[in-house]
Amino acid sequence: MDWAGWALFGLVATAALTAAMITAQLVGLTRLDFPLVLGALVTEDPDRARVVGFFLHLCAGQGFALGYAAAFALLHRANWWIGALFGIVHVGVALTVILPLLPGVHPRMASQRAGPASRAVLEPPGLFAINYGIQTPLVTAVVHVIYGACLGLLLQAR
Repeated sequence: MDWAGWALFGLVATAALTAAMITAQLVGLTRLDFPLVLGALVTEDPDRARVVGFFLHLCAGQGFALGYAAAFALLHRANWWIGALFGIVHVGVALTVILPLLPGVHPRMASQRAGPASRAVLEPPGLFAINYGIQTPLVTAVVHVIYGACLGLLLQAR
């Protein structure tokens, strides 16, 4: 397995994915502020949460990049379209399993069943994170497919 490629390219791909998600949120394509969601697991302060969440997302992205690199090594090939397919699987699991389960463990996120007494500051994402805007699933899918394609291209070059 290409350990140096994983370490460098995983970081680059994750930083690009995170920057793209933040940009999409800032220009109004989605209301999902994933660094805020992740950081709010740790701190109540929204400004600190965004910083902490950015670094948590980088760490999580490195973990996923390790999975991609291991899969490429097992297949004895890496290219953009295999990486893009991995990105489709990755985003599919994220939008249908991970995000909908998040309210169950997130101390500052409401659940679908939260009533008016809830003191949660974040709304639940719902299936496909649709509660954060109709374009959220598409934006999230596009950036994850690009993430996988980039890893496939960059790890292929080594």
